[in-house]
Amino acid sequence: MRGHWGILNRRLSTVRAAQTSRNGWVCQLCRSSYGRRKLFSTTGATLHEAVDKPYYVTTPIFYVNASPHVGHLYSMLVADVLKRWQVLKGRRAILSTGTDEHGMKVQRAAELQDVHPKTLCDTNSETFRDLAKKANIANDYFIRTTDPEHRDAVEYFWERLRESGHIYETKHEGWYCVSDETYYPDTMVEKRVSPLTGKAFMASIETGNAVEWTEERNYHFRLTAFRDRLLQFYKDNPNWVVPSNRFAEVIHWVRNNLEDLSVSRPVSRLDWGIPVPDDPSQTIYVWVDALINYITVAGYPMWPPGSEHEKGWPADVHVVGKDIVRFHSIYWPALLMALDLPLPKRVLSHGHWLMSRQKMSKSVGNVVNPFFALDRWGVDTMRYFLIYNAAISHDADYSNDFIVDKYKKGLQGGLGNLLNRITRPKNWNVRKAVESMCGKHPDHPPPAVIENQRENLASLVRKVEGHMEELNPSSALKEIMLFVFETNKFVSDAAPWDRAKEGDVVAVEQIVYYAAESLRFAGILLQPFIPEKSSQLLDRLGVSQDRRTMRYAELHADDSYGTSMVPLGEGAQSSLFPPMPVED
Repeated sequence: MRGHWGILNRRLSTVRAAQTSRNGWVCQLCRSSYGRRKLFSTTGATLHEAVDKPYYVTTPIFYVNASPHVGHLYSMLVADVLKRWQVLKGRRAILSTGTDEHGMKVQRAAELQDVHPKTLCDTNSETFRDLAKKANIANDYFIRTTDPEHRDAVEYFWERLRESGHIYETKHEGWYCVSDETYYPDTMVEKRVSPLTGKAFMASIETGNAVEWTEERNYHFRLTAFRDRLLQFYKDNPNWVVPSNRFAEVIHWVRNNLEDLSVSRPVSRLDWGIPVPDDPSQTIYVWVDALINYITVAGYPMWPPGSEHEKGWPADVHVVGKDIVRFHSIYWPALLMALDLPLPKRVLSHGHWLMSRQKMSKSVGNVVNPFFALDRWGVDTMRYFLIYNAAISHDADYSNDFIVDKYKKGLQGGLGNLLNRITRPKNWNVRKAVESMCGKHPDHPPPAVIENQRENLASLVRKVEGHMEELNPSSALKEIMLFVFETNKFVSDAAPWDRAKEGDVVAVEQIVYYAAESLRFAGILLQPFIPEKSSQLLDRLGVSQDRRTMRYAELHADDSYGTSMVPLGEGAQSSLFPPMPVED
């Protein structure tokens, strides 16, 4: 252990030397010598931030005790859409995902399979990495809590907590849930009867998972000391947790259920984890270990002076499932407050995916394998369905029938049909319409049907941006698709084929141009959601690669498109969204 700390301290020595010679900045390791000083304020509504800080979004790191399910895929997708949206706007953005590989659940899963925990972690972590790749997740980092760099960060964080007096040793007794990796107070457990065995057991009221009474000596974090600071922070940042109903639950918990947090386990019970520095009889609590991953990715503790924000900290958004919102919205900010580190800007907590309104469960046999689903329906079809059908505030229902319905009505009948209607006919030319109409102001007011479409175009980006600022990708996608449906209606009402028969070239070019502009807008805005298909759509419209950013999502912003870069083909099978080979 001493040798390990020696290596870390040598790595930090050059950073400390620079820190003490520049603007009086003192690193945390040196505070005992130079006196305490706050680096960041965590009590106000605003946090110090460098101007060039990249946007930083994270998924939860996923337990490796079991295979990925559709809920894991959804968390990845939400974070991916948020990251891609920022890139679309021209901002540097970072996305981190990974695997949580320590703790009682992993230890017991390895024992059941009669393998070493690290062997289990190596295999299952690679499966999650494969899922991110298969779903076209643009993650910049894939962190594992067994990584040496992460262990360094956790040990360093622990030492700073201990040195600052936030950790103490005491006897602990209470109801511990292995599935949830947390203790519950007496008020949060109840007796239940198993429907399978008929036996009574104690369970968490919150999750329904079994709890067991434990008595042990371990370390505690003075969480209750931060009650007032947490409540003040929540008050100053009323939109910190999304949605608001879960934020209310967080605030209620802090006011009524807050206890000091047990932050270690006796090695006799848990030996698969990071040992407590200077006390090998204890293992650091898995959630303390796991939460620190977010700053490990951001370079902690190797933060040279003036560069603390180069890798994105504080995180702009933590994307988490509703079952772990408490860990991210209570434990995590309190731990960061203890070390005067900046808090994440927002926490997005989403609901779960159900099957026929029932929770997915291996025992029931209704768990969706995300790899099979991606292979069966296609990557962008799954991305579209999961984002479109999800409800951030509530649970969502998964069904093959729903996937088929959304594909047919939205992608095939809406977007694909609109693209074919504008690019395939022989009695007009999109390129000529763009050349004739782009940037031109007609001598006479356009017909009402044209003016209405122009107004819809002018307001689309603002509406979608509003939803994304509220961390609601589902509503943003629905806004885009509503615009697509309205554009199809616009084409039907304007009937350019009839105007072509009448020889009214000006009217045809007006209609085709505004329809093409609508497709161009939709293609640009859909890139974070369905990146492959939106790229193919823009190819068919002839939009240059360097004109696919938010900068060009303005009317008349691109006068160069209109000639397809790929063959448009004929018939349904060559469409952007061809008929599904299997629908059940």
